[in-house]
Amino acid sequence: MSDDGTQAVSVIAFIGSVFSPWYRWSGRRNPANHCCINVATYGRGGRFTMTDRGAPALRTTRDSFTVGPSSLHWTGEKLLIDIDEVSSLPLVSRVRGRIALTPSAITDRELLLDPKGTHVWRPFAPVSSIEVDLGEGWQWTGHGYFDANFGTRALEDDFRFWTWGRFPLKTGAACFYDAIRRDGSTLEAALHFSPDGRVTGIAPPPLTRFRRSLWQVRRETRADPGFAPHQVKAMLDAPFYSRSVVRTRIDGETTEGVHEALDLDRFASPLLKPMLALRVPRRRNWRFDD
Repeated sequence: MSDDGTQAVSVIAFIGSVFSPWYRWSGRRNPANHCCINVATYGRGGRFTMTDRGAPALRTTRDSFTVGPSSLHWTGEKLLIDIDEVSSLPLVSRVRGRIALTPSAITDRELLLDPKGTHVWRPFAPVSSIEVDLGEGWQWTGHGYFDANFGTRALEDDFRFWTWGRFPLKTGAACFYDAIRRDGSTLEAALHFSPDGRVTGIAPPPLTRFRRSLWQVRRETRADPGFAPHQVKAMLDAPFYSRSVVRTRIDGETTEGVHEALDLDRFASPLLKPMLALRVPRRRNWRFDD
């Protein structure tokens, strides 16, 4: 998010593009054949790009991750993201430039999202700074976040619903991860991240519902008793998913952070996949110049 709160960006690098209908239709047999670097910008003139690419477009090394024309590179101090993509409807245009994310520290924490360990969350750097240069009107600095998720099973097979939020605080950042699993059990994770990389569990404030998304996806987050969390900026709305900037209060401190809600019962519907294909084009072939 930008320092002035008017712009934001999200980048997700996939091997096995979780939300791609093409990956689902393939039977998820070969994750490398459905790779993607998804880029979304938020604010006036925001754009969305999510191209499902085949295995020839994927290259990885210890410090780099390349999918077709876009790549991520870890320098040892910062994550450099070079983007060259084409956005989908309604604003079809080139999204090109660089994002640099600098962690204040790297954590050593991983969290199992289910008891069997088939889904893992790795919050690498919840306290980071970010520099964005994606062309005219999209040059800004702000605060950022860097994590990863790993899994050996489809999300919708093991979860019904989850909600996640990362909220900056004067002392670092708080993250809340709440989920309802298919077996009826729940996940309730509440962690505080210090700028020096220390991670501590915190007593979570009550889970509080607030207004549903544009597509009527249920939303809830953690908030001090008596405080009503609410959306202050819409980011991404889909029939099964909501991403937005939400204002809440944590231990007396009012904060605005990125919030996500994911309805996996809806996502599991086969009727949804043709709709997603309109937003997620498939490009099977790619040839590197070298």
